Amino acid sequence: MSKLEITSEDLPGLYQSANQASLNAQESYFRGLRWYLILLVCAAFVSYARPSDIVGALLSAGLFLVTLGILIFIRVQRPDDTWYNGRAVSESVKTRSWRWMMRAEPYEDCENVEIISKQFINDLKAILDQNKSLSQYLQSTSAAEDPISKTMKQVRSCSVEERLSVYVDQRVQNQIEWYWHKANFNKRRAKQWFWVSVFLHAAAIAMLLYRIKDPTLALPVEVIATAAGAALTWLQAKKHNELNSAYALTAHEIVLIKGESDAVHDEKQLSEYVLNSETAFSREHTQWVARKGD
Repeated sequence: MSKLEITSEDLPGLYQSANQASLNAQESYFRGLRWYLILLVCAAFVSYARPSDIVGALLSAGLFLVTLGILIFIRVQRPDDTWYNGRAVSESVKTRSWRWMMRAEPYEDCENVEIISKQFINDLKAILDQNKSLSQYLQSTSAAEDPISKTMKQVRSCSVEERLSVYVDQRVQNQIEWYWHKANFNKRRAKQWFWVSVFLHAAAIAMLLYRIKDPTLALPVEVIATAAGAALTWLQAKKHNELNSAYALTAHEIVLIKGESDAVHDEKQLSEYVLNSETAFSREHTQWVARKGD
């Protein structure tokens, strides 16, 4: 039983729908921001290349008009809100699902499992009711799936030792690997974009100094400066440094949590262990959503 693999398809359809809605909104947000920054640099380049040309002026104005449209789209559609809300819902559903499978509070043993199943489904309804704005982005296909899969029922019916083994292997270890991967990824990206920004700033400074030597030489200082600002804006939007720290800290905490599994021997201890673990898993994204709303 310890080798059982629990995938996202084994979780309630609400998790799959919310997770996909979050990923789609995240891609939409960063795609809009990416084109906004690229077109800003292009507009600055056109203005530099054709400073006194009517066609150049019209093209530059057109590019700025498009960037304005992108800004309006991001402000009105708020894909970042859908991104954050979708992740919050998906993580909440995943947490509830694992607590149900492990018979952890508030889904402890009951003579009639239908009562516990009904409570679980009602909790999913409450999560959805609290995030009604997300409903228009949810996929109908995955929502049609049974909220309690056969795999979930199979795990719940196992002994304490078997459930603990599944939880450590398929939940705790999975989270450790996910957070370490994300921490390392964001660390690399933060370093890369930092050096891009340093290079662009250094290039702009070099051009300004060279202009002192030859004032008649036209150099694209404004274009490079705009590109440097775009790189910095992208770095801040992606939050690579912040996420690297948050993910690394959470990964260390989960490694310690994994070690605590050796002290679990009965239902009560397993319930407490799962509750403590799920609290640690949700802390990072909960704080992230809270910071976003500030």
